[in-house]
This record gives sequence, C-alpha cells and structure tokens, in this order.
Amino acid sequence: MTTEERIEASETRIFKAVFPNTTNHYDTLFGGTAMQLMDEVAFIAATRFARKRVVTVSSDKIDFKRSIPAGTIVELIGRVVHVGNTSMKVNVEIYTEQMYSYERERAIVGDFTFVAIDEFKKPIQIL
Repeated sequence: MTTEERIEASETRIFKAVFPNTTNHYDTLFGGTAMQLMDEVAFIAATRFARKRVVTVSSDKIDFKRSIPAGTIVELIGRVVHVGNTSMKVNVEIYTEQMYSYERERAIVGDFTFVAIDEFKKPIQIL
C-alpha cells in the first residue's frame, strides 16, 4: 500500500451529540472538551496510519471559529497531512450540525503531531 493510500484509509470520522454536561455557563461546548475529542480522533487516525504505538507530542494552532451549542451534533474528521521519519501531523476539523435541519458549519480546526514509539518509549520510524 502506498503512503497516499494509507493516508486515505486512515481518515477517521466520529460523530457526537453535545449534551448539557459537556457545556459551560454559556451553554456551549467547553474548549477543553473539544480539544480532548480532537486529540482522540487524531490519535485514532495516526494509529490507523502507522499501525504502531503513537503518542501526542504537540497541538498546533487550534482555531475556535464558532461556538458549539448544546443540542447539536458534531462530526470530527481526522486526516494525516504530513509524514516524517518518526512523526506525523494530523489535521482535525469539527463540524456542527443542527439536529433538526441540514445546516452544517465548520467550528474548530487544529493540528496534532504524533511520534511513533517502541516498547521502551523511544521514537521509531513510521514507514
């Protein structure tokens, strides 16, 4: 399988409903909760690409473009966008969907960097 085919096959999509227990006093999704969900999706995409142990080493420029209100559905999409020797970058987007309409908007976007590691937690080659 080529690198491009592996990238395509590793794209990860997860849907979640935003319930009141995950929102702040403005009735919108906590930023930290959104980042946790993004890291989870990025981890799954990175693992599906590398098929090795991976760990998050950084998150870069997470842009909160729109608030995410309670009572919406969110779709998180993780895509590997760069592969190095031992690390890879995964871009994650969060889209909101109204439950009772077809309205859909991109709300948050950010990048996460992962490193592949061996059983001794030392970096190893991804490919």
